[in-house]
Order: sequence, then structure tokens, then C-alpha cells
Amino acid sequence: MRQPPRMTSHRRNTLTRERGAFSGAWGRLSATQRIMARGVGLVLVMLGLGAIVGGWAPSATASDDINVYNGTAVLSEFEHLRSSLDSAAGELELVRLRLERAENLIQYSARYRIPADLAELVYDVALGEGIDPELAFRLVNLESGFDVRATSVVNAIGLAQVMIKTARFYEPDLTDAELYEPATNLRIGFRYLRDLLETYGDVKLALLAYNRGPAMVQHLMRRGEDPENGYASKLMKGYTGTY
Repeated sequence: MRQPPRMTSHRRNTLTRERGAFSGAWGRLSATQRIMARGVGLVLVMLGLGAIVGGWAPSATASDDINVYNGTAVLSEFEHLRSSLDSAAGELELVRLRLERAENLIQYSARYRIPADLAELVYDVALGEGIDPELAFRLVNLESGFDVRATSVVNAIGLAQVMIKTARFYEPDLTDAELYEPATNLRIGFRYLRDLLETYGDVKLALLAYNRGPAMVQHLMRRGEDPENGYASKLMKGYTGTY
């Protein structure tokens, strides 16, 4: 009996290199990319099977006493695989967002030397009020140094240094004691900043109005004067975000 031809050492080395290159490329793919690649492969296999089985179907007749195959099982499996792939991709995206949030909280907590739960509160309230967390942390740091009991000489209160008159514009029955509550203080302070950003359409002017009051900023601008007093420049130094 004739023996099958032996693989030459050159051919064996070539295959080894090809397998190594494929393994290296596969290893560099992210988890999401691997799932997508497997999904695409499965879809191609399913479509190929559907085409093959579909080619068999015309040869069957009623006299054969069998049901003509119409590809329903393959299509059902395809839909199941696609649904599973979408679900896996969604779960991975959710994990990525949670990881990104956790990393941001750790960075803010370390940068400002504040407890993680306070960093979490500032971060979440800022996002809830449509404020860039980076801008929010800068504002709280400059206004109160993250002191929840901070009170200014003009009676601005709490983390975001909110005046009771301003707070009652948003929540008429609010008391001074309630305004010291961190979540309430941040919520009102950031909502006020959000309104100023929408009014002026400019981060610098909005911050100056937050610090000096809208009336003063408008008065100075009407006189052709620059309302800048150093507050906005200090807060925005190195800031590259948007509102």
C-alpha cells in the first residue's frame, strides 16, 4: 500500500508560523471583538447550512412522503444566536461603563483627598443635573473645599455655597438646615449652574454669574466692563471640557 506523502519540514514550519500568527492576532482582540468574531463565524456557518439544505429541498416531492425543508430551524437558530450576541455585547458595554465610572471616582477621590462616597455623590448629582463632573468637582473645591458645613460671610451655604434666596427659587419651602444636606445642596447648586450655562451660553460668564451674581455681571457688561474677577480663570485653569 502506498504511504501518504510526508509533510516537508518547510511546509511544517510554514503551518506553525501561520498558527502562531493567528493565535497572536486572536490574543490581541478584546473580549467584545472575540464575541463579535465568533458571532460572525456562526452566522456564516448557519447561512452556509441554509444554502446547502435549501439546495436539497427541490429534489423532495409529495410522493416521497416527507415535508419539504424550508430552512425554519436554521433561521430560528440564527435569530437566537444574533439575540445572544446582542445581549452579550450589551452586557459588556454596561460593564465597561461601570468600570469607567469606578475609575473616575477613584481619581476624583484621590485628587481632592475626599471620601469615596462624597466623590460618588458629587459625580452622580452632577450627571443628573447635566453638568460635566470635572467642572462640578472644580466648583465645589473652589467654593467650599468639600466642607459640607461651610458658610460664607454673606451666608452662602454648604458644598456648592448656595444662597438661601437662590435655593428657594427652586424649592420655595426649603430651610437653612435642609440646604446644608449634601445631596440637596449639590442638586440645587448644579441646577443653578446649569441654568446659568443655558442663559449665557458660555462657561466663563456662567461661572462669574454663579460667583458674583447675574445682576452684577449684567451691570458690568452693560457698562462695557469685563466682569472677570479671577474666579472663572482660577476654576477653569487647564479645563478642556464642555457643558
